[in-house]
Amino acid sequence: MSHNALWSELAARLVAALRPIAPPIGIAFVAEGAASDAPPFDASYPTPNESGRTGAVPAGCVFWMKAVDRTFSTSAADHANCSVGSYTHGFITLDEAAPRDDVVAALESGWVNEAAVAALPHVRERPAQVVYGPLAKFDTDPDVVLVRINALALMVLKDAFPSLRIEGKPQCHVIALARENGEIAASVGCALSRARTGMRSEELTCAIPASRLAKIVPVIEAAADLDRAMASYAGTDAQRFDAKS
Repeated sequence: MSHNALWSELAARLVAALRPIAPPIGIAFVAEGAASDAPPFDASYPTPNESGRTGAVPAGCVFWMKAVDRTFSTSAADHANCSVGSYTHGFITLDEAAPRDDVVAALESGWVNEAAVAALPHVRERPAQVVYGPLAKFDTDPDVVLVRINALALMVLKDAFPSLRIEGKPQCHVIALARENGEIAASVGCALSRARTGMRSEELTCAIPASRLAKIVPVIEAAADLDRAMASYAGTDAQRFDAKS
C-alpha cells in the first residue's frame, strides 16, 4: 500500500469512528538538510509590531485550520508571531522565547507562570520546515495527526485510552507530546489559540503520534462501537419514560 493510500484509509476510519468537526490533518517536521516537496505557505507578512514580531499567520495553530484544505510547508519565520508556539515546535529555544513581548505579556498578566513555561513540552530538534496538510492526501509520513473533535469524540477517546492525557494551555504543546513522547494528547484549548484560530467553543483537539496510528485506530473503532451500542440500549430503555408521559 502506498503512503497516500495508507493515510487516506486511516483518515477515513478515524472520521467514521470519531465523527470529528474537521477532517484530520498530518503534520511533518522536516529536518535540517532535508527538503519537502510541499509548496511553501503563500502569505504576505503584516507590519511587525513595536517589538518586531510578525509572521505568516497570528500563530502556528492557525495552520491547523488552513491545512484541512491543502498541503503546504512552513518556516520558522512563518510561525514567528507566536513565541510560545515557535518554542513548542522547536524553532527557538526557551531562552529566546522568554524575553519576547507576547511571552512577557502572558507572564505579567498571570495567565501562566515561569514554572509552567519552563515545563512546556517542546520539539527537541530544530526543524527546517513543518509541513501541514489533509491526512487523507499526505504522500509522505507525518509525525503527528491532529484532529479537531467535540466532547462526544473525547469521550470515545477516553474510553479507548483511559490514560489519555487531557491538556490545557497552551494548546500547541500537544503536538510536542505526540511527536517527542509518542503520547496521545487531547487539549481543551487555550484562550490565545481560540482567539487566533476562530475555533468554536465546543471544539477540542487531539494529537496522535502518526507512527502508532495504524494500531490506535482499531482501538478507537472498538470503543466507538461499544459506546454506540450502549447509547442505543439506553435510548431504547428511555422510551418507557416517554410512553409514561
